Formats: sequence, structure tokens, C-alpha cells
Amino acid sequence: MADPVYIKIVDDIKKMVNSAELKPGDIVPPETALCKEYGVSRMTVRKGLAILANEGYIFSVPGKGSYVKKPEVNKYTLYYDEMNNMINRVDNARLLEVTIIMPDEKLANEMKITRNKHVIMIRRLFYTDGVPIAYDVKYLLYSKGMPIVEKEIEQATFQEMVSNGLPIFALKKRISISAQIPNEEIKRYLNIYDELALLVVEQKLYNSENKPIGIGVTSYRGDYIKLQGNSD
Repeated sequence: MADPVYIKIVDDIKKMVNSAELKPGDIVPPETALCKEYGVSRMTVRKGLAILANEGYIFSVPGKGSYVKKPEVNKYTLYYDEMNNMINRVDNARLLEVTIIMPDEKLANEMKITRNKHVIMIRRLFYTDGVPIAYDVKYLLYSKGMPIVEKEIEQATFQEMVSNGLPIFALKKRISISAQIPNEEIKRYLNIYDELALLVVEQKLYNSENKPIGIGVTSYRGDYIKLQGNSD
């Protein structure tokens, strides 16, 4: 089955950009010319141009047309799954603690709440083949009457913990990554006896109103995790 015409428009313009036939700043053929060339309606052409804009190939200037966008050479899409990475898969999680706490000043600021607002703290260990490879802490906003089912929390992903009826695709996510030397408590949990650095991944999840609803900090043994990002 042949692809829709708007996909052909997308592919053809991509080829022109990737071959440098169209360079950054060049104007894309106008909608009327594309309609005539492909024998389609303006709506079909606009559908193709919208895909190109969403993928970062072009941008439009009202009343003037569409132009080839300068590529963002320092932008990468990072693939992160707390239970699965390029060299290791978490095959078990053990719940250490679920408790309701009053946040300290730092946590309250990060979650944009007052210090008298209750927060659920969840601590877990991640295992691969019986070996502890990551220490995981999650902080979730608590609401009165909110059920805490420890059996479900033990194996749940961060997004599943905080969704609470909200579609997962509606969540906004931010991530930061750093290398850190673990404290003595984390060393004990991960059976570390030297100065092995950990890869610490902090996730922040936001609702559709851009309000923080959860913070997760996962500290991985550096010899059990590898992340990858692509520029396309």
C-alpha cells in the first residue's frame, strides 16, 4: 500500500535538506507550488509541513512561508528506562520503606510546596541476577485518603506511581544526570567497598499545569548502567 502523499512531501523535502539542496535559512517551496507539483489540496501540503516542523526540519514565518531550520548540533534525545538500559536489566525490586514525611526545605522548594504538606517517600533496591545494582528513592505528593499499596509500589515504574488516573502521556518529564560518590548507607545497600562512583539519575514529573507531582532519585552502580542518546 502506497504511503499518503503528505508523507512523500515530507520525505522529498527531507532528502533536499539532507543533501544540502536546501540549506539552513533557505525558503521551502511555497504551498501553492507544492499543491501543483503533487496534485493535492493545501490541507494535505500543510499536513506534511507540520510534520517537518515538528521534527525540527523547518520553521514558518507568518505571511512569508516556511524556511529550513538550522540544526541544533548539541541536542540529543536521551533514552532512559530506570528498569532497562543498554547493558543491564533490572529483574527484581525490593521495597525498603514506604513512609509519609514532612519535607525539609530543599525538598519543599523542589516540589513547590509548603513544609507542612505531607510527602510519600518510597525507598527501593533494584537487582540484577540477585545483585543489588541501584538504590532508588521516590517522593510523591500525598493527598488525604490516598491508598498506598506496597505490593503494587514495589515493582511499579515512576510514571505508574504518580499517574493516579492521569494519562501517562500527559505527564511532563525532566531529567538530570550526575556522577556521585555514595554515602555509607548506600554503599552498604549496594555492597560497595571502595570509591566506585554512582551514576545518579534524578527525574521530575509534572502535571499538565506544569506543577511538580513527583521526584525520583536513582543511584546506579557505574558498572551496571549505560545510557545512549541520538541526535535524530
